[in-house]
Amino acid sequence: MRVLLINPEFPSSFWSLQQSCELLGRKTLMPPLGLLTLAALLPGDWELRLADLNVRPLRPGDWDWAEFVMLSGMIVQREGLLSLIREAKQRRKIVVVGGPFATSVPQDILEAGADFLVQGEGETTIPLWLAAWRAGETHGVIEPAGRPEMTLSPAPRFDLLNLNDYILLGIQTSRGCPFNCEFCDIINLYGRKPRYKSPDQVLAEVETLFNLGWRREIFICDDNFIGNQTHARAILQKLIPWMQRHGEPFSFWTQVSANLGQNAGLVDLLTEANFGNVFIGVESPDEAVLAGNRKYQNLKNPLGQSLTNISVNGLGVVPSFIMGFDQETRGAGDRICAFVEQHHLPAVMLNLLQALPNTSLWDRLKQENRLTATGVSADMIDASFNFLPTRPAEEIAAEYLRTVDCLYEPTKYLARTYRYYLAMRPTRAAAGKSKSPGHGNQQDHLPFQARREDLVALLKLIWRQGIVAGYRRQFWRQLVGIYRQNPSRLAKYLAQCAMGENLFQIRASLLARAGRPRPGKKAPA
Repeated sequence: MRVLLINPEFPSSFWSLQQSCELLGRKTLMPPLGLLTLAALLPGDWELRLADLNVRPLRPGDWDWAEFVMLSGMIVQREGLLSLIREAKQRRKIVVVGGPFATSVPQDILEAGADFLVQGEGETTIPLWLAAWRAGETHGVIEPAGRPEMTLSPAPRFDLLNLNDYILLGIQTSRGCPFNCEFCDIINLYGRKPRYKSPDQVLAEVETLFNLGWRREIFICDDNFIGNQTHARAILQKLIPWMQRHGEPFSFWTQVSANLGQNAGLVDLLTEANFGNVFIGVESPDEAVLAGNRKYQNLKNPLGQSLTNISVNGLGVVPSFIMGFDQETRGAGDRICAFVEQHHLPAVMLNLLQALPNTSLWDRLKQENRLTATGVSADMIDASFNFLPTRPAEEIAAEYLRTVDCLYEPTKYLARTYRYYLAMRPTRAAAGKSKSPGHGNQQDHLPFQARREDLVALLKLIWRQGIVAGYRRQFWRQLVGIYRQNPSRLAKYLAQCAMGENLFQIRASLLARAGRPRPGKKAPA
């Protein structure tokens, strides 16, 4: 059988990283891990072709070649996913759809014309679908029979990728989250009891990427990598010597909860394994908002201090904030800005709240008759709600715009980045604490590893921020300051400056959408 695996386009968002892709000569951030895992679950003698529409458009030859069309997508990919289902049916293809959106909103998938709707996780449902297909069934809904153990999950088919298209690659070591935040759909999709791959499974996937020639960042896209700290330690204790033996070919990103800041030993293990950044759902500096959304893990310890404990010990923090919660009061954006400035947080993700289907928030708003017909949006440029907030929507949207303007203003962003990396401890190698030759955050030793594309990216960054930008003096003053005062962090500092290019573009787009003059431009007389 010939199977075309299609990943729909993502809308513009924080994670688009369009400017970073342009700097590095890459097409998009990362490939669709779900489809790569699906590919590994299909019979080995089937022919597979991946079409990631974030990398290239579909070609007529793709449709002509395919016998099956298999699609997956998240809720934010809704419009593209439904359009692709309809086009595939117009071309008389057998269409199989699964993934988070299909599991959460199955009716939309069926109405678009999918032949098979595969819900739940593929390790249990793909064998059921294969059995149905081989039995002669031509359509139907495949429902999960429980949640699979992650030890059953195969290594994704990374060989289907053109690695040069992506900034980072993803792996997954667990599914599920022990917390119960009202607005989050993770527990509905994957449960509150986390399930895990064995450390040897994880190491085998890392080894696969190494053998394919990958030498960049890997995103461990668990919902919470430290949800079970014993499991996280078991992986790290095997990953650290592997990284040492292989010359530290990768750096890692992952998602964690803020309680990591209360465990200095675990932070040390993460940095020793060459983890560079962690993404943390902060959501709000207001305790009433956190309590109202059951984000209790952010209330147990001083939140700002937890984030600082992580960053000063060598691990970059990317915090996420959300505006529009019911418990939120006027001035929420100002409080977010003050919190970010106080703790010198450089790259910050800022969202307007969206009610996701089947979450506790969704159920409550539905009961209160506050849901609207507007679909879920992840487009940062489209400042809208899909429910009726307790404050006037126009007031929240105006605050959101002011907060984006504040957080993503280039001079403020660069100033925070400078303070942030001045406060970060030197790398182990710089401090004379590396345990083996070359060990200790290898990628921080030089501004960029000696690769042509990195040199080109560095030159582009210097041109943009150090030559043509109105803040060029600040760029050079801070660059010299980092070089003199914390030189082993120069690479991370420059990477963070480059990350700012994405945020500056988001700010410019939002201001233009709101009818305000673009930064650096005068309003017409």
